[in-house]
Amino acid sequence: MTPGSNIPLATARVAVDVAAPVRLDVSGLLLTADGKVRSDDDFIFYNQPQGPGVTYRSGGGTAPDAIVVDTGAVPPGIEKIVVTASPDAAGQTFQGIEPTATIRNADDGSALATFTPPQLGAETALVVVEIYLRNGAWKARAVGQGYANGLAGIATDFGVSVDEEPAAAPAPAPMPAPAPAPAAPPTPAPAAPDPRIAAAAPPPPAAPPAPAAPAATGKINLDKGRVSLQKNQTVSLVKGGRPLLSQVKMGLGWEPAFRGKDIDLDASVIAYGPSRNHLDSCYFGKLSILGGSIKHSGDNLTGEGAGDDEVIVVDLGRLPADATGLVFTVNSFSGQKFTEVAKAYCRLIDAATGEELVRFDLTSAEPQTGVMMAKLIKQFSGEWEMTAMGDFVKSRTVRGMVKPAAQAL
Repeated sequence: MTPGSNIPLATARVAVDVAAPVRLDVSGLLLTADGKVRSDDDFIFYNQPQGPGVTYRSGGGTAPDAIVVDTGAVPPGIEKIVVTASPDAAGQTFQGIEPTATIRNADDGSALATFTPPQLGAETALVVVEIYLRNGAWKARAVGQGYANGLAGIATDFGVSVDEEPAAAPAPAPMPAPAPAPAAPPTPAPAAPDPRIAAAAPPPPAAPPAPAAPAATGKINLDKGRVSLQKNQTVSLVKGGRPLLSQVKMGLGWEPAFRGKDIDLDASVIAYGPSRNHLDSCYFGKLSILGGSIKHSGDNLTGEGAGDDEVIVVDLGRLPADATGLVFTVNSFSGQKFTEVAKAYCRLIDAATGEELVRFDLTSAEPQTGVMMAKLIKQFSGEWEMTAMGDFVKSRTVRGMVKPAAQAL
């Protein structure tokens, strides 16, 4: 496609992924006829990945991030979804970087069109593609409009609230930053306030939403201690500015929903390579994989007793270089549904100290026999990120989880 060109969409569900030689943050905005969002809830990105008919899908650092649009689920009054991209590194421009957007059939992954915006330079953010409604039919248009003031400029144009940080310098002050290598330091605030912080954090409490250290990335880390995740939230396994590259345990637990009735569930972890290729699965029938860097504690047949029912130990430092994605799953081989399970959770523990680092409690259930609890993804920088999932699948064994887990990476 060339700038301004459009194609009709023959499928109701499309995914727009944006690839580049560097890590990009990809976002989507739902716009009304006046070209504005209805509220900050219409800004979809990695810390707010779900919206009406629009979903952010992480590539996990090994594949492009994408915005998935289900045109059949887009609410009335929304006439356009714009897909934006910006370099993840603070202060980096698109100079010398050629991002390519690929519009795909979201159901089978087939490419419908590609677009590479031409002649980019000082832009730090880009409206790449828009999915729009015209005369009752959905189409896709190549845009390629750049912004020199980053995501804040895009957000302001489309009506997203951008909260000013009280300690931040006014916009003109940070502009000289390119001279002392802006991309290197991780802690300074960006020149323009990052709308991802405002959209991700609840406005009432002033202190928790935007601590100084993660302000440049908008990501939660372990600096403040134990992190409790909600579904689709992500935490970077970084403490004191250093990635956690040690042995960790993923503890998974559950209890029967009905007193006196045993529940036999099986915890597993599925390992993937950079192309979402299945490397191996660790479960009760295969207690050690990838040269012993991942080990399983063994099967719990009842779910009774306090504490973790099954534990999977992962030595992050010993994992093969091509193991970049781990998805932790729980299955009911006996066919019991998760509506018969209570208090299911997973928690990440520092194996050396026994300290609980991250916890995710499953707060809803579906009458299915499998659930993807969490995933660990290795980033380009070498750090690992954990994302709470809680996605249910019809599968009684880990074998049936391999394909849906790969699609969820």
